[in-house]
Parts: sequence; C-alpha cells; structure tokens
Amino acid sequence: MQIRLEKERDRRAVHAVNCSAFETGAEADLVDLLREQAAPHISLVAEDKGSIIGHIMFSPVSLSGHPKTRALGLAPMAVTPRRQRQGIGTALVEAGLEHCKRGKFALAVVLGHPGFYPRFGFRPAGELGIDSEYDVPAELFMALELEPGALKEKSGKVRYHAAFSNLS
Repeated sequence: MQIRLEKERDRRAVHAVNCSAFETGAEADLVDLLREQAAPHISLVAEDKGSIIGHIMFSPVSLSGHPKTRALGLAPMAVTPRRQRQGIGTALVEAGLEHCKRGKFALAVVLGHPGFYPRFGFRPAGELGIDSEYDVPAELFMALELEPGALKEKSGKVRYHAAFSNLS
C-alpha cells in the first residue's frame, strides 16, 4: 500500500471511497466542494494494487481573534468498508499530519472518535483553550499543536470552511 497526494485522475475513485464509507454521499460531495473552494488543502489517497482504498483531506479552518494562525481541519477521512481496521486510516492520518507540518501549519483540529485520534497527539481542544463552532460534546472536538506552543496565550472558536455548512 502507498499513501500519496491525490491526483486529478483519482477524483472519481475518491468520490466512490467516500460514498462507500459513509451513509450518504454528503462527505463525497464535501470533498468535491473543498477541492474547488478551499485553499490550501491537503488531500491524500491510500492506493493498493492500483486501486484507491482510502482518502483523507485537511482544509483550512480559522481561529477567531487569531487570523494569522495557520490551521487545518481533518475531514473527512474514509476507508472502503472491506479494508477498514487494517491500519489504513492510521497511515492516512500519520502521512497527513506530516504534510501539515511540512506546510508549516501550526494547528490541526478534528471532530472525531476520542478512542482513535489521541494516538496521534490530538486531545480535547478545550484543554488548549479553543472550541468548535458546532455544538458537539467536548471530547469529540480535538486539537493538535503541530508547532509546539502555537496556542500559547491564544483562545477562540474554530470555524470550518463554508463548504461544511452544506454537510447534512
């Protein structure tokens, strides 16, 4: 298996992976919108034997009161159902966070499973003084300082790209 940057020729397969991994096509449509509207973004695929079996995307988020803080939100991440629980999601997150660091982003956030994301260093965002624009349980909204001390003396509300407002 190889983790690599998404190429234009991968778009249909990425759409299919997201449709297969989620109950509706909303996440797949979100990926398409973010590709068009959100810059910069990071989009990676997991490829095995010529087939796309996983996808992860990071898109820009803002932290209220701190417009110069370079931050990305991890969403969505998808692995085809028959290949789940084989370490593909873990490999996607690890590679994605490395790309974020190389891109000199200070912060990554995720709205996700509290049993999965802490292994990468994510912790409840409230512990870092930030919260989500969405009304979600505190343990589900997590953050990771990609740059040590990036949130020192900072607090605020994280806002996702407008394309997320179309997610139903």
